[in-house]
Amino acid sequence: MRNVTLILDDGSRFHGKSFGYEKPVAGEVVFNTAMTGYPESLTDPSYAGQLMTLTYPLVGNYGVPPFTIEANGLPTFMESEKIHAEAIIVSDYSEKYSHWNAVESLGDWLKREQIPGITGIDTRELTKVLREHGVMMGKIVFDDEPDNVPEATYAGVNYVDKVSCKEVIRYNEGEGKKKVVLVDCGVKSNIIRCLLKRDVEIIRVPWNYDFNSLEFDGLFISNGPGDPDTCDAAVQNIRKAMQNEKLPIFGICMGNQLLSKAGGAKIYKLKYGHRSHNQPVRMVGTEKCFITSQNHGYAVDNNTLGADWEPLFINMNDGSNEGIRHKKNPWFSAQFHPEAASGPTDTEFLFDEFVKLL
Repeated sequence: MRNVTLILDDGSRFHGKSFGYEKPVAGEVVFNTAMTGYPESLTDPSYAGQLMTLTYPLVGNYGVPPFTIEANGLPTFMESEKIHAEAIIVSDYSEKYSHWNAVESLGDWLKREQIPGITGIDTRELTKVLREHGVMMGKIVFDDEPDNVPEATYAGVNYVDKVSCKEVIRYNEGEGKKKVVLVDCGVKSNIIRCLLKRDVEIIRVPWNYDFNSLEFDGLFISNGPGDPDTCDAAVQNIRKAMQNEKLPIFGICMGNQLLSKAGGAKIYKLKYGHRSHNQPVRMVGTEKCFITSQNHGYAVDNNTLGADWEPLFINMNDGSNEGIRHKKNPWFSAQFHPEAASGPTDTEFLFDEFVKLL
């Protein structure tokens, strides 16, 4: 294992060993407090451009499942067709793995997909630095190549355009009871699975595609990476669709932010984002609290919601917005992941609510 150093923008240095693909890399350093789910997280397109730090100390012990593709074109056990995170940073990498569904080690998978991995770093100390300072840009540099230092850019980059599909893709064509246009900002496969399970036909379109000339019964806006302010074309298309006040609209994660922008609200960047499986969220107007899976660095400013809109969910840790709804029209969203893969699945009922409206 070669010696590597993670260098943060504030000058902090963390020394570790390489266990993945050996190349220097740069990106926004973020932390995820989930205890499981590294295959799903690494293949989540919302991690594009980011170096993912896992706070759970032992990683890799259950290996990696096979990358099998279903008849509908979706991977069986992953959230997209490849790893999207720029790198993974862990405390203790387990070289030996044991799981009924594992076919290779995490290290071998990273090497195959040319993604760096660091082990031997105190990831909880790194997380403390990120929590106190806020997320920072960082670089992974190989100690024996000190002059090979990559440059990092994240702010202002349209990562949605990098991960969105490039052409229209149809699922369950002619079979579903209702048609849903899915605006792909970096959609996780389990969102598509959750919709297909509810017997709908899906028309998956690129993020900037004007879908308003199509025939459909509902609009779904997916999750995705980066800054929602880089996605104005999507906002304009959503706004056009909202001229039909009876059209059901449901957004998740980035979809919450784009729907909010289409409704006139503003977005801001969180100090260190929400990336975990254990964020407590309360449904506004009730005593119902749900444990949710999340992965986002931006949030909707509740104070900028128009008179026709109201918060639907609120984060119990920091009071930030976790979803909105329109007071009269069938439009709502969730900042968290109701389809959460890997788990929890407490809020998957939101898909049922959407399908009922179609």
